[in-house]
Amino acid sequence: MFPVELPGARAQTLMWAQEHEIDQAALRQLRNIAQLRWVHGVRVMPDVHLGKGATVGSVIAMRDAVCPAAVGVDIGCGMESVKTDLTAADLPDDLGSLRSRIEAAVPVGFQSHRDPVDVTKAGARFAASHGELARGNNAWRRFWDAFDTLDPGVSALESRARKQLGSLGGGNHFIEVCLDETDAVWILLHSGSRNIGKELAERHMAVARALPHNTDLPDRDLAVFVSGTPEMDAYRRDLTWAQEYAARNRAVMLALVCGAVSDEFSGRTVRFDDPISCHHNYVAEEEIDGVPMLVTRKGAVRAGAGDLALIPGSMGTRSYVVRGKGNPASYRSASHGAGRRMSRNAAKRQYTVADLIAQTEGVESRKDAGVVDEIPAAYKDIDAVIEAQRDLVDVVATLRQVVCVKG
Repeated sequence: MFPVELPGARAQTLMWAQEHEIDQAALRQLRNIAQLRWVHGVRVMPDVHLGKGATVGSVIAMRDAVCPAAVGVDIGCGMESVKTDLTAADLPDDLGSLRSRIEAAVPVGFQSHRDPVDVTKAGARFAASHGELARGNNAWRRFWDAFDTLDPGVSALESRARKQLGSLGGGNHFIEVCLDETDAVWILLHSGSRNIGKELAERHMAVARALPHNTDLPDRDLAVFVSGTPEMDAYRRDLTWAQEYAARNRAVMLALVCGAVSDEFSGRTVRFDDPISCHHNYVAEEEIDGVPMLVTRKGAVRAGAGDLALIPGSMGTRSYVVRGKGNPASYRSASHGAGRRMSRNAAKRQYTVADLIAQTEGVESRKDAGVVDEIPAAYKDIDAVIEAQRDLVDVVATLRQVVCVKG
């Protein structure tokens, strides 16, 4: 059944969703993207929905150019997960204490740590699964030394960036404790590059919009940088740093959550497998149709042959651990989640706290007006999204939430 081709697109646009299932504004956005002369092709995942400039759930291969909107403002946003040796039988009936420990360990929303996390100390507790935190002092030093090379406009933000490392943020970001089909306990989290990634992205988007080659675009938010220019070099430098910040942010957070879980079960030693980690807002240099390309994935994960990835649903449904099949038709990509089926404002207008309570029954989580826009009904059916990409990924494990922490 899939993929299907989007009619009216200049560059080949293949979709793992039916045209009638996609909002008209998102379809226009996809056609606008495909109209850009640098675009070789577009691939559309089943979680597709309208985004700013570029569509969420899109994979874009470009020749000698990159579009910052096709990455998004949360550069490097992605997922991290780890399986533990705990089982459902180890969990207490009341999971409120565990949620409180996680919330005490990891700041959420606009909050940050009072002081930067001692990453060596955090990683040392979990050397088997977080060895890069325990052993990577030189790498951490090189990483932070590179802050001075970033856009001068963010020079005053280093202290904030250091304190936000290991924090969750808000919106659709989350930390979850889940059970798989065998009742094994997993930790799953979703976050990105926090404020520093947003600041860098917005500054470079403003620069791109002012460049002469971007004056005749179908959408000014689709402004691009082209190879061989100082503007492209500056964006790639800052983008690479922000992607690394996002990955390190998740690694630190996971170590902190593992610490909270271990403290909750202090009567025994909790063991953690090697973590699974993946970006879903990023740029990579890849070969597409035999030609080197810059590939942007915005709300999409790499699903090369054997690649492990994480595809979450919503706070009251399921999430999936998957293994990529390396399908070249999708540019070796898959969806990043269920994808929204309605905007946040629409969800707030349509649903109540009572609806949220009903739809998150059995999950220890916030159940108040501040997270009604994250209600499961605001998202697409995750099972249908997974079914639509059976030619892209194999399911390794199905996870159901028992604890969900949101900002």
